[in-house]
Amino acid sequence: MMIKLFASAVYGVEAITITTEVDVLDGTKFYVVGLPDNAVKESQHRVESAIKNNYYRFPRIKVVVNLSPADIRKSGSSFDLPIAIGILGATEQVQTHNLDKYIMMGELSLDGAILPIKGSLPMAIQARKEGFEALFVPTENAREAALVNNLKVYGVSHLKEMIDFLNGKENLQPTEVDTREEFFYSQTEFDIDFCEVKGQMNIKRALEIAAAGGHNVILIGPPGAGKTMLAKRLPSILPPLTLQEALETTKIHSVAGKLPENATLVARRPFRSPHHTVSDVALVGGGGHPQPGEISLAHNGVLFLDELPEFKRTVLEVMRQPMEERRVTISRAKMSIDYPANFMLVASMNPCPCGYFNHPEKECSCPPGAVQKYLNKISGPLLDRIDLHVEVTPVSFSDLSTIQSEHQEKSVHIRERVLNARAIQLERYQNNEGLYANAQIGSKQLQEICKLNSAGNQLLKTAMERLNLSARAYDRILKVSRTIADLSGSPEIKTEHLAEAIQYRSLDRENWGNT
Repeated sequence: MMIKLFASAVYGVEAITITTEVDVLDGTKFYVVGLPDNAVKESQHRVESAIKNNYYRFPRIKVVVNLSPADIRKSGSSFDLPIAIGILGATEQVQTHNLDKYIMMGELSLDGAILPIKGSLPMAIQARKEGFEALFVPTENAREAALVNNLKVYGVSHLKEMIDFLNGKENLQPTEVDTREEFFYSQTEFDIDFCEVKGQMNIKRALEIAAAGGHNVILIGPPGAGKTMLAKRLPSILPPLTLQEALETTKIHSVAGKLPENATLVARRPFRSPHHTVSDVALVGGGGHPQPGEISLAHNGVLFLDELPEFKRTVLEVMRQPMEERRVTISRAKMSIDYPANFMLVASMNPCPCGYFNHPEKECSCPPGAVQKYLNKISGPLLDRIDLHVEVTPVSFSDLSTIQSEHQEKSVHIRERVLNARAIQLERYQNNEGLYANAQIGSKQLQEICKLNSAGNQLLKTAMERLNLSARAYDRILKVSRTIADLSGSPEIKTEHLAEAIQYRSLDRENWGNT
């Protein structure tokens, strides 16, 4: 008897419905066809033990399992559940009249327990799109999949539970999640706040500008100046995720298996901080079975690279194209996968190997030329994609001991100004698809959106000549000055906005780092 039922597989951040056909024939052996990997082939032993340990009969004749479409590689152990149900259906041990209405996925343990899987959210989205009535996933993944409305999502914890439901012996209750309530409840709560950072008003101002315009930023300063502390608080002043952005972000984390148990939406902007020993595959994504990398896990959030010059140069260089295109393409011989990668880059670095170049109190012990050599570890094209270069100076003891946290501005107040600036940009770019922040302005729109009066033109010309700013600083200064003008509510870029933007190009000065 041949049985047909349905499963799902994830490619990139999207799911594909997999038709699972099970046929029991005369002969011997167990066959899985349809381009399975080793984990799928090994399902025979897990499925056989799970069926027998629950006192059902595993056929001792020929069993053929076909996973269609056959030209797409199937990977992972999540096909165990549909294969087991298919075998039980083909041997008439479970009812099969409703199997064409369901999608089911889950890994089986030897005793029949159903273990968690990756990617249940994109599976649920695809199941609803194709008109399936219900989705069966492990209990730990049920709340995640239940974010999709107009689809019944059942969490099952054991093979016996699934069999009893199909045979009408048990009535499972679908998992229900109020998506909007959970989303809006948790998106404004943060464990850390800018008011906890004493002093550093100029750095807070720079990060406010970065958040308002979606600009990439690099912080340069000695050890202990507060670079990491400031960077970690950046998400608390970024605009809240929209529901659509939250779903996109959750899909990526679901595919990567990074969602906590019984999690629902990722309601806050992600903050990813990989160690400087990270490989290029771990950062960008890929591998034998392609998975999202750190830059995709930071989608709609912040990617923080601490001690930027310590990262391998090859790792940093592979970020250049994703930073421009805001997506990553992983190409293989038989497939090509796209992962979204729309993130803000925040980097930090010491000014020199010893860390004390330009320190107000401590003397730099680096030999001549070491500062420039250290800076040269970061390529010009990568620096070209970073809009704000901010020098961080250490906070004095008197400030640390006298400034009280309650006297510092809270993140919620900074966030209000950021939201006002973003609202101006949303209105400005409403007719430009895919453009929503000043950092994304292309060269075509730059001259139209960032017009300068004669005084502004003269100031910029003078600054570039006197400070020996490189040519790549020109566009960045205009974009940042446009954001500063938006923060002040000015429709025009004034000279004071331009002057503030110019000071955020430290690393473009030809004499910076010369000792």
